Amino acid sequence: MDIVLLTKSSTPIIGWFAEILGFIMNLIFDIGITNIGIAIIVFTIVINVIMIPLTIKQQKSQKLMAVIQPEIKAIQDKYKGKTDNESAMKMNAETRAVYSKYGTSMTGGCLPLLIQMPILFGLYQVIYRIPAYVTSVRGVFENVANSLMQQPDYINKISDLAKAVRLPVENNDYTITNKVIDLLYKFTPEKWTKLGETFPSMSDVLNTSVPLIKQMNSFLGIDLSVAPWQGMNHINIAWIIPILAGLTQFLSTKVMTVNQPQNSGNESDMAKQMQSMNTVMPLMSVFFCFTLPAGIGIYWIASALARTIIQLLVNYQLKDMDIDKLVENNLAKQNAKRAKQGLPALSANKKVIENAKHMDEIEKQEKENKAKKYEVNAKNIKDSTEYYNKDAKPGSLASKANMVAKYNEKQNSKKNK
Repeated sequence: MDIVLLTKSSTPIIGWFAEILGFIMNLIFDIGITNIGIAIIVFTIVINVIMIPLTIKQQKSQKLMAVIQPEIKAIQDKYKGKTDNESAMKMNAETRAVYSKYGTSMTGGCLPLLIQMPILFGLYQVIYRIPAYVTSVRGVFENVANSLMQQPDYINKISDLAKAVRLPVENNDYTITNKVIDLLYKFTPEKWTKLGETFPSMSDVLNTSVPLIKQMNSFLGIDLSVAPWQGMNHINIAWIIPILAGLTQFLSTKVMTVNQPQNSGNESDMAKQMQSMNTVMPLMSVFFCFTLPAGIGIYWIASALARTIIQLLVNYQLKDMDIDKLVENNLAKQNAKRAKQGLPALSANKKVIENAKHMDEIEKQEKENKAKKYEVNAKNIKDSTEYYNKDAKPGSLASKANMVAKYNEKQNSKKNK
């Protein structure tokens, strides 16, 4: 397939993932799914299923953080307020030691996310440039592109159409077939009509190709090449896509946080940022899916629903996960590496593990103890006040004198004993 780099990602690692994902998308079309909307849904489900191992690894890391966090918090409290370089180095060294003791690292919980990021960017590249990866789709657009590039005064006329869909026109970009296909793939029905009016001699090619393109882009009566937002005066059925995108994204973030550890009010800055993102992301989904082609919105919805279903299954699998076993497995891996380096084996503090597993119970007990102490103190103050104010008006001079007298009476009584 003659596809130049210009139609794909210019970032090597993202381009590499996009090539693999594009191969999967091409297979979906080859098995007979020729509607872009349905292909996007099937494609999204397949990719999310493939990523299940990363999802499980991420959830295990979050559960392990519930065990590690009390020790990390103790180190942070130990060095709180110390800003000198030596203290900072000691705190980092002790923190690394704690993570190492449990067979993980400070970046262990972030690693699954870091792996997923280039996959997600590659996924977006495939969805946004399907003709660059799917042979059958490219073939339809290529017929139009080849005919278009042979038209009189083609470059000048096509530049106006390119500006209308916000594509660059510098450096004679549209002398390259792939760039012309990029342009045509962004065309809305109105732009196809404009193209036919601008190049009347292309009527035969357009009459053959445009119906096929519209058929591929039509999903439940929605043209996937058109952004849902066409102004307040153009409310249409496509508005349901960004609305569903926001709702499904909200549902997905809620399900994902069900099994995340709660740190008894001592949330890290990262945890607070994640909570903010969980609020902002659904709103961003609505905005992006209103302004981008509807096909991107279909991907957004399908991806959120797939993540939600998979996350529910993962949550069910991990809800009774043995934390001790997880720590034991991690330590076994860590100690195998240490053995190769000639270092002694590490072992986890079981008391800390048990405390971490029952943080909620411990916090509840501490609150009850504080409440009992408060009640005892309040009762002592009340009894003392009633005793010293006996037979005298509270606050009066007689009451104060009585308090002194009874205090002396108590002291004398103790001496006589």
